[in-house]
Amino acid sequence: MKKELLGMTLSELQKVAVECGQKPFVGAQIAQWLYNKRVASWDGMRNVSSAAKLAIGEKYELGTGAPIGIAESSDGTRKYLFAPGVEAVMIPDDDRKTLCVSSQVGCKMSCKFCMTGRQGWHGNLSAAGILNQFLSIGESRELTNAVFMGMGEPLDNYGEVSRALEVLTADWGFGWSPKRVTVSTIGVLPELRRYLDGQKCHLAVSLHNPIGKERAELMPVEKAWPIEEVVNLVKRYDFTGQRRVSFEYTMFAGWNDDKAHADALSRLLRGLECRVNLIRFHKIPDFPYETSAPAVMEAFRDRLNANGITCTIRASRGEDILAACGMLAGKCRGNNE
Repeated sequence: MKKELLGMTLSELQKVAVECGQKPFVGAQIAQWLYNKRVASWDGMRNVSSAAKLAIGEKYELGTGAPIGIAESSDGTRKYLFAPGVEAVMIPDDDRKTLCVSSQVGCKMSCKFCMTGRQGWHGNLSAAGILNQFLSIGESRELTNAVFMGMGEPLDNYGEVSRALEVLTADWGFGWSPKRVTVSTIGVLPELRRYLDGQKCHLAVSLHNPIGKERAELMPVEKAWPIEEVVNLVKRYDFTGQRRVSFEYTMFAGWNDDKAHADALSRLLRGLECRVNLIRFHKIPDFPYETSAPAVMEAFRDRLNANGITCTIRASRGEDILAACGMLAGKCRGNNE
């Protein structure tokens, strides 16, 4: 099988060019076409010679591939399906277009309220598979932000995710500011340390319950990496500047939405410059819990704010095409199926 050029660094692309009998500048040309100009085929690389394309193409492929399915929500959200069952979601919001990116095919974490976790883990995406989600959608050139909150646990595939982040934020790559990228994690402690030490992108922690025993009922990861240890690690880093940390909190009626949980969450996060995003639970088959009522979510938000924890309620997007939080399952259901 041919190796993928997408996801390679500038120096790696230059080495590929030399290896294939070309000058190093050919590698720089390819980087510019792939990352800056978002070209998804050899034909689009107009200043790369035919001889160079032929020589490199004998051993390498670009690594790009068009989506095999598209669904569009009534709110403008679009979900793209890529082989082999990977979904990416484009979320429009005024002048912003955010891509919700997948890092794995399925997920190992087995959170009981998540459709992705229910299907199990079927493999890691390469950096090419991650970046192809940026390159091969209709809004590629219009994207303003990215959140690694799609299928999979990003820090369970940190080697390829970090390579993709380098391409996204390097001057020779997409040239994005790290402030435009957020990486979500359930709390994989060993890789979280690497991420916090090595990256400047934002962090989002999937918390959902501040009481460890209860969290473990729906999130097996709690047994390996307790949320208290995750938060204690995050508190060692500075989030008072440009890098931000947020905590995602899905609301379940009667399980994690009362005053006691709000106060426990306030105690857990006390002293940390952060934001809590409350998320309405999106009902999935064969799961007993219901979402909290709007008034309950508002009261929870207000209690956190009164306790000094900045809290907002996140607007739900793309639920009608199974594109909302926890609903990605490799099935592009919608009006453009």
